[in-house]
Amino acid sequence: MSDSTSSRARRPYRVTFVCTGNICRSPMAEHVLRKYVEDEGLPAVVDSSGTGGWHAGDPADHRTVRTLRRHGFTSDHSARRFHRGWFDDYDLVIALDESHRQELWALARDDRDRAKIRLLRSFDPAAGQDLDVPDPYYEDDEAFEHVMELIERAVPGILDEIRRGLKETAG
Repeated sequence: MSDSTSSRARRPYRVTFVCTGNICRSPMAEHVLRKYVEDEGLPAVVDSSGTGGWHAGDPADHRTVRTLRRHGFTSDHSARRFHRGWFDDYDLVIALDESHRQELWALARDDRDRAKIRLLRSFDPAAGQDLDVPDPYYEDDEAFEHVMELIERAVPGILDEIRRGLKETAG
């Protein structure tokens, strides 16, 4: 098999967002970042998944869809669960809160996998100490709007990370 750098150079930079059930926070982050990536023409693929599989195959929560559409983003989605072997497929695995980061850390096979895991709000220089994106599932539309705001604040930092990763592989 060829070395990871040459095989990495032949494919787009890959990002996945991970929350609990993959119906609220992570699909929202997926659609927001995907639009920015497409607008910049970056060779990157963005998707999402959850730490649990009970919503597998379900669309995004109707409040997530409503929030995305209200802000001009797409919303087509089918929930799925993150699997250990997927670390090989991603350059960046972004957890939406500390519990997701811990679950991903436990799934990671080695330091290489763990190095790919980051918290979404760690990309927002103004985030402070609280890096969790709160779960809006049991809340109202205002909570979904707050999640959208937190995601939007992190996007510039994530785009910078993608650009850095693409430069490293271009050599």
